[in-house]
Amino acid sequence: MLMPKRVKRRKVMRGRMKGKAQRGNFLAYGDYGIVAVNPGWVTSNQIEAARVAMTRFVKRGGQVWIKIFPDKPITAKPAETRMGSGKGAPEYWCAVVKPGRVLFEMKGVPEETAREALRLASHKLPIKSKFIKREDDQKSGGEEQ
Repeated sequence: MLMPKRVKRRKVMRGRMKGKAQRGNFLAYGDYGIVAVNPGWVTSNQIEAARVAMTRFVKRGGQVWIKIFPDKPITAKPAETRMGSGKGAPEYWCAVVKPGRVLFEMKGVPEETAREALRLASHKLPIKSKFIKREDDQKSGGEEQ
């Protein structure tokens, strides 16, 4: 399960997810990937489940890159606790994902295999996503450098 080694603040505010992704919005390493269509939080367990589904389908062939990292602690209060008495303890870690963010990248497998593997991975995630290829992404890849 992914989580930071150490953090500056133990608890953070919930924040807002307005606008499109400014960073991580183009294919950097692989030839195929999935891009977030709507905003949301992706937990470390969901990232791991998607990674396992993807690598199992390609039978550990090719290369896979995880382009998101869960660095936001989400707190929760114990069940049947009265209101007040402060904020709850950190329960799990999540990554904040905005529309346009590349979630996973893949290389070294045929397109049909990559498409199916990434489809299986997207079913494990709580947000809508779409498949992209290197050719589709050339126009946005050059602008970032």
